Amino acid sequence: MQGRALHSPHAQRALEQAFIALRAVLFFGILATVNTFLEYLELFGVFFRVGAFTFGGGLAMLPVLERDLIQKRSWMTGEQLVDYFAIGQSTPGIIAVNVATFVGYNRKGIVGAIVATLGIIVPSIIVITVLAMFLESFADIVIVQKALRGINVAVAVLLLNAVWSFGKKTIIDAVTAFIALASFISMAFFNVPGYAVVLVTALLGLAFRFRPVRGSDGKGDAA
Repeated sequence: MQGRALHSPHAQRALEQAFIALRAVLFFGILATVNTFLEYLELFGVFFRVGAFTFGGGLAMLPVLERDLIQKRSWMTGEQLVDYFAIGQSTPGIIAVNVATFVGYNRKGIVGAIVATLGIIVPSIIVITVLAMFLESFADIVIVQKALRGINVAVAVLLLNAVWSFGKKTIIDAVTAFIALASFISMAFFNVPGYAVVLVTALLGLAFRFRPVRGSDGKGDAA
C-alpha cells in the first residue's frame, strides 16, 4: 500500500513541488550569500583603495572618503563622517583605522567592521614590509634623502588641506571658533596633552550645547 501511495500521481506531484521548493530555497540562499560576499568585497575594496592611495595620515583621507562613501555610494551623510572622525581622533589608536572600523560596523555590523579594518591596513602592511626590506640599504643615498624631503613637504600640504576641509565643517560659529583657537594655543604653546584637550573640549561642547536659552517669556529653556 505504501509503495502504491508513493507512486500515485498525487504523491509524485507533491514530491516534485517539494524538490522545486528546495531548489528555490537553495537558489535564493546562494544568491543571498553571493550578494553578501560582494557587499563585503566592495567594503574591503573601498578601504583598500583609501589605504593604498591616501598619503598624509588619517585626516588626509577625509576628502577621499567624502567622494567614495558619500558622493558615489551614499553610505552616510557628511555629518556622520565628521562625527566618526571626531570620535576616531579622540579614541586610542590610529584615526584611519578607527574611522574604517566605525564605517564598516555601520554598514555590515561586526563582520563589516573587521572587513573594513583589514582593507585599510593591508596596503600599509604590504608597503611598509617592502620598504623595511630595502630602506636601510638606500637610506644613505643622497637622491633618496632628497626625495624623502620632497615627500615630507607634500605630506605637510596634504595635512593642511585636510585640516582646512575638516575645519570648514566643524568650525561653524563663534563658540566653535573659540574652542578651536583655545585648543591650538594650549597644545602649540603650552604643550597640553591631546587627551586633556579632547576631554576639556568635550565638556565645553556639552556646556554650550545644553546651556539655558532665554525665551520670550524670560524663562530658561534648554537649547
